Amino acid sequence: MSGRAVATRGRARVSARDVLVTGMGFCLPGEGRPAFTAEEVWDIASHGRSCLLRDGVYHGPVHLSGAMFEERLPELPGVFVRHFTAAHRFGLVSLAEACMDAGVNLYAGDLAAAAILAGRGGVDAQVGSYQAVLRADPDTITALEAMDLFIGAELAVSPSDVALVQGAVTRSTGPCFTVSCGCASSAVQLGNARGLIADGVVDIAVVTGVDVFHVGLVRKAQRLLRVAQEADASVRSAGKPALLPSFDRLMRPYDRRADCVNYGEGSVTLILESREHAFRRGANAYGRILSQATTRDGLANPLASDESGMGLVAAVRACLGDRWSIDQIPYIHGGSDGDAVVTAFEVNAVRHLYGPSAASLLMTSQEGCFGHNGAPAGCLGVALTLLMMERGEVCPTTNCEQPAEGLAFDPVPGVRTRPLEFHHALNFTYQIGGVKSAVLLGSPDVD
Repeated sequence: MSGRAVATRGRARVSARDVLVTGMGFCLPGEGRPAFTAEEVWDIASHGRSCLLRDGVYHGPVHLSGAMFEERLPELPGVFVRHFTAAHRFGLVSLAEACMDAGVNLYAGDLAAAAILAGRGGVDAQVGSYQAVLRADPDTITALEAMDLFIGAELAVSPSDVALVQGAVTRSTGPCFTVSCGCASSAVQLGNARGLIADGVVDIAVVTGVDVFHVGLVRKAQRLLRVAQEADASVRSAGKPALLPSFDRLMRPYDRRADCVNYGEGSVTLILESREHAFRRGANAYGRILSQATTRDGLANPLASDESGMGLVAAVRACLGDRWSIDQIPYIHGGSDGDAVVTAFEVNAVRHLYGPSAASLLMTSQEGCFGHNGAPAGCLGVALTLLMMERGEVCPTTNCEQPAEGLAFDPVPGVRTRPLEFHHALNFTYQIGGVKSAVLLGSPDVD
């Protein structure tokens, strides 16, 4: 593993309010056990390995045992722990791992003034608690059962569930809020955290993306999709998105056989700090969050995306501003999940941005490693990109063996990394309905 750069004060145009990523933690599908650390995630992604399992459908589950949870978070009160959903547990584990990676003590007040920001997309984790309250009979339930249901509901039925618990564990007095915009959720929160730090509101921020997609829900969605496909002519019309064929094959972003999406679950947490704060405590940095922008295609259809890619182009230009140029970006971490519509607008956006030089651009996706996991996608993409930048290697696009015709960029097919020294990169994530997010990243001490 390459040594991370130590946060420094000097160098031209490097500011004390620059926003550095100093820690990353994970709770993702792994090989036999969850992937928790940057090294474990890198080992999977750099070899193009897939942790998707077939259980009626291909799906990326996180098998987090009680012992694994307690090992990382031994001091939590049992009265609350027994009410934690999978989303709470995944988010707390990735938080604990990120704190360990950053050299931050979770229990000693190191995050007492931190911003605690969460990105959430799915509602799977909340459904059980919600239904339990609806089914309860106040006339027959015992007082203890009523209190249990009340605590469980207060912790779980809101999309702010993970931020609520993380804020309590860290005892933070700083900003604490949740953003929910699908797979762009944690990317948007990285932008919010960058703004809070750059503006001097906080010196340190925790950003967590976490979602749970139960395999039972995915199986049911597959059955509904097949019913819809049997009536294909009647359910499709101009302007509606194309239906994906199935979930029972491996997702293959940028491959000519790409025709489906596989879902996953889990959590990713990043620790962000001002340069001055990181310097004072001698922290090491993976890289910088330079800017983030979110746009929408402006379509009337709430499920569609404009395949022209111009909404994504606008997000990239907003990130670059007048300070950076697209010529400085030799690598993009794409958001393709195997959906042909996504690949189409990415290709068109890249062509528009790069012109003839697009052929030399490396653009990859590792969604085939862990599944399309919703809100964690932004934090995961940023983490993987910074690991690639640090090592001077670009991870291959997982499950891409035969690149699709018409790609404007090199998707790095196969199972080996590609050498590339680079100091700037973009990370893309999207939400259904035409929402596009771009994050501009830089190495620790390069403007």
